[in-house]
Amino acid sequence: MLTLAQAVFNDKNLNLLPDCVEGGNLPALVVGPGKTSRANIAAGLRLKTKRPLFVICADENAAQNFKRDLEIFLKEPCGMLFSRDMNFYGAEGVSRENEQKRIKTLYALASDKAPVVVCTVAGLLQRTMPREALLNSAVTIEDGKTIPPEDVEKSLILCGYNRSVQVEGPGQYSRRGGILDFFSPAYDSPVRCEFWGDDVDSMGFFDTDSQRRTERLESCEILPSREILASLGESEILLDKLHEIIKQVSRRGNLKLAETMREDAEKFSETGSISASDRYAALIYPQFVTALDYIPSDALVFLDKPGKVTETATAFFKQHVEDINILMESGIIYGKTAQYFLPWEMASEKLKDFALIMSDNFMSGRYIIEPKSIISAAVKQLPSYGGSSETAIEDVKHYTSQKFSVIVLAADKRRAELLCDFFVGKGVKTALDTELKRLPPEGSCVISVGSLTSGYEYPDAKFAVLTDNQIVQGGLRKTKKKKAMKDRQGIQSYADLSVGDLVVHEYHGIGRFAGIFKMPVDGIEKDYIKICYAGTDSLYVPATQLDLVSKYIGGGEERPVKLSKMGGTEWAKTKARAKAATKELAKELIRLYAERQKLKGHAFAPDSPWQIEFEQNFGYQETDDQLRCIADIKSDMERDLPMDRLLCGDVGYGKTEVALRAVMKCILDGKQAAFLVPTTVLAQQHYQTALQRFYGFPVNIHLLNRYRTPAQVKQTLADMKSGKADLVIGTHRLLQKDIVFKDLGLLVVDEEQRFGVSHKERLKEMSRQVDCLTLSATPIPRTLNMAFSGLRDMSTIEEPPQDRQPVQTYVMEHDWGVVCDAIKREILRGGQVYYIHNRIESIERTASRLKRMLEDATVSVAHGQMDEETLSSVMESMVAGDIQVLVCTTIIETGIDIPNVNTLIIEDADRLGLAQLHQLRGRVGRSSRRASAYLTFRKDKVLTEIADKRLSAIREFAEFNSGFKIAMRDLEIRGAGNLLGAEQSGHLIDVGYDMYLKLLEEAVLEEKGEKPRVHTECSADLAVSANIPDSYVESSEQRMDLYRRIALIRTEEEADDLMDELIDRFGDPPSNVNALISVALLRGEAEEAGISEISQKSGVLRFTLAEFNMEKVSALYEQPEYKGRVKVEAGAKPCISLRLRSGKRIIETARKFVADYKAAGNDTSAE
Repeated sequence: MLTLAQAVFNDKNLNLLPDCVEGGNLPALVVGPGKTSRANIAAGLRLKTKRPLFVICADENAAQNFKRDLEIFLKEPCGMLFSRDMNFYGAEGVSRENEQKRIKTLYALASDKAPVVVCTVAGLLQRTMPREALLNSAVTIEDGKTIPPEDVEKSLILCGYNRSVQVEGPGQYSRRGGILDFFSPAYDSPVRCEFWGDDVDSMGFFDTDSQRRTERLESCEILPSREILASLGESEILLDKLHEIIKQVSRRGNLKLAETMREDAEKFSETGSISASDRYAALIYPQFVTALDYIPSDALVFLDKPGKVTETATAFFKQHVEDINILMESGIIYGKTAQYFLPWEMASEKLKDFALIMSDNFMSGRYIIEPKSIISAAVKQLPSYGGSSETAIEDVKHYTSQKFSVIVLAADKRRAELLCDFFVGKGVKTALDTELKRLPPEGSCVISVGSLTSGYEYPDAKFAVLTDNQIVQGGLRKTKKKKAMKDRQGIQSYADLSVGDLVVHEYHGIGRFAGIFKMPVDGIEKDYIKICYAGTDSLYVPATQLDLVSKYIGGGEERPVKLSKMGGTEWAKTKARAKAATKELAKELIRLYAERQKLKGHAFAPDSPWQIEFEQNFGYQETDDQLRCIADIKSDMERDLPMDRLLCGDVGYGKTEVALRAVMKCILDGKQAAFLVPTTVLAQQHYQTALQRFYGFPVNIHLLNRYRTPAQVKQTLADMKSGKADLVIGTHRLLQKDIVFKDLGLLVVDEEQRFGVSHKERLKEMSRQVDCLTLSATPIPRTLNMAFSGLRDMSTIEEPPQDRQPVQTYVMEHDWGVVCDAIKREILRGGQVYYIHNRIESIERTASRLKRMLEDATVSVAHGQMDEETLSSVMESMVAGDIQVLVCTTIIETGIDIPNVNTLIIEDADRLGLAQLHQLRGRVGRSSRRASAYLTFRKDKVLTEIADKRLSAIREFAEFNSGFKIAMRDLEIRGAGNLLGAEQSGHLIDVGYDMYLKLLEEAVLEEKGEKPRVHTECSADLAVSANIPDSYVESSEQRMDLYRRIALIRTEEEADDLMDELIDRFGDPPSNVNALISVALLRGEAEEAGISEISQKSGVLRFTLAEFNMEKVSALYEQPEYKGRVKVEAGAKPCISLRLRSGKRIIETARKFVADYKAAGNDTSAE
């Protein structure tokens, strides 16, 4: 949209601006423009003067909008600079997403690679590392150049990177021989460097999920992973300063601060780093530097709404001083070094050195920076048409009659074409110009593609810009990069299997994994997996047969799992019981499905214009998942069979919006819709949402819960009966016998698993010939979805809505002082807090302790043993904002959306699984405000080995979001349990998820009358060196994962694909790994040929057959190659032995024999 940026200077007053800049008549103040035209002016100046542009906005929202508009006008990327949360607590793990985004932008500014940056005033004033320190610590690696990998690794450690087995988040690195992976804040993906000696052989980005390379790179930069890094300062000087301050502080009697600093000094001299290095920013970098010092000297600085910026900066600084005082009183930071933000008065003095343009809607009193020239521009910001396209048409006609050039912007090409047809249909001459190469001639209108925050008009220059989001109500839709959805195969993964975990062997049952062991067999060392069973039994499984073993995933940690006995019939019986149960389930599902196929439902009409208008009023960009689910539901509704669909997705992922679109479709066909929810609070919340979404449409919405007066209830019942009520949202009250609908067309049930058996029966009656949509907040594994395919329709939303602020996460020892600081800060901001204490017996005690410590705060308690009514009223007070701190158990996990709760504190986080932590953390950060989560564990608690592992997993989860797949998998299994019901869940726990799924798939196929595939599992035990050496893959977890994946290979394509991945991740594989893949292929080929076992004993290969086929054997006997080498051995199972020729390769001989045996049968059948 460069044309629009250049068109600014068609206005005679604004045309004076470039002269002010070049003639030094600055600071200049431009009065009049609204928010979009301010971005337009800034873009015009950037194009005209060719100078770098640095924009300062009051807050993050204003900055996001400004950036979005600038990118449309300039067609060049815009850097963002926000403030970050400082870490003053000795937290063990801290998430650093905002900090790393800052580093990326600051480095771009320092190296003159950021032509356009938009910054918030808080981000501008925050202390950071000096420019020289940042440039000196950055390391550039170029393809083909010489740089020893050891040196690169040293730089990474200095820059604060953590070593890990595999890289999942910024600030991690991993080294495997000559392959070095790292995730630098400079990029959105991690980088893999392959070295040949000391030379960089190749470089490229790779994907964190698949760990495979995605694109090549010529050069890349390693940036520090934090802004304040003790390791980048002078270590000796820093320690001397610390000891000096400790002496001073001790003399003054501030023992708490002295103790804090002593601990930090000890840690620093031992490890070379300090976790809360922000405390000592002034000692590490004595020079006070902010982003102001990074602005290029020739830059144009554009101050957006100076009055608002001054007000925000002053309030922010005041709040910051209060926070610092609290921290000083608590003995956490030292007063003399506690300078973290530059006061706005001092910053504005510095701003006078730059070419400064200020712009505001109108003149306000005194400006902190006095302008030398004031330009008044007659620019109008156009209001929204509130969904009235008629008014927009009238306006366009008016403009063109006044000889204006009119541009109408649509969000995408499709909408541009629709608008063009619509305008032409209404008699407005319109052309389509998607690129907008030039302004349309006077008195004409063009439609182009672009997405500005709002429209504007320049009366003097005679041109106007309208946007389709003014015409179609609902605010700006944010366009975003499409990210291809990956099929989550998390359940298959083995990388998280550690010693002591439970595993399931297909033939021997549940045992405990005891590790990988090397054992010599026939003079060749092989890898075996040891599994311990009940008693003292143990089993060694060859690594080539790991596909028979899967990790046990059951119903969580609540139920103890019994180990199987080896050799007994117990496992076979358990499996048989589970199989019988899955058969019952399959039978029931097929019966229900057949019944539904017979019933006649209502076939809804295709989308009407009102439906489209309703959908376009949605204020956000739908995620791809949402659009897919909406399409699924609509196509179900348009068929004349009653719909029965399950929609899964986390709280806040937009399930309600999908459901409301289905409701609208139902109402537009003249039918009624019912929305059933488990709790009063949820009913209230859905009611509010529905009122907002259906605003402006003639839809009559009623609420039924126990807070309605008898008169209101009576009226609602009457309206339902007469058909006046279009949509009724209610709790269990909707299921009572006195409920009668005139013509119910759609029933939406939220959280079905929370209704009792009797309720479900009543639901079945109600929904017999009605379309039914069930919503669930726990995701369901995709594998289960596939097993049910054709029986139960499911849709899942896995994509979180965009613009979710990352939650600032801390992992730390529990400290009441820190907890109270965090709560006070949140309450000062007007927010609310969840405090999770997961033991009901002591929850009241904790709440009263918090009440004593936070004198003015209102503290309340919520847990699962309260009766429904009490719990409801507590949650309602929480929604209304009457409670500031809610001390509760994990009951809030699947709770309701309260955007005002922005701090979460969890006691004993090491007792919760990653899945629970992930869901709990998702309860905060649901608004545009920054949220914080404190995951705490008990002080000085001697952690058991398992708890210690969990804690480091939590730390990694907080810092790098790693372990996300495991968390999702645990959640999905819980979802599977909910969906299958209690009885089936019992069987799932008995045999483990993977085995249960296998049985279920077989049962469904049998019930449908299809034959399940008979799978001849073939084992191969050959005297060849086939293993993954430790020198090739160091981590035993990764070796296990690879063994299992290799054992699952069945085709040459799969083998090639895995080979590519091995070369990419670990370098060229040694011959034993190639042999391992060949053995896997041999097993696959033998299975197809009907061979169940291949073994080798002193120069003879033995092939055990599943079924004896004399014709095949005779055909082999006749082949000259096998004359005198093949013989049939008698025994319990038919077997052919083949004498090996000396010097021939064993695997090749075996593969050739299997191929000949398979072909022999085909030849005889052909004759």
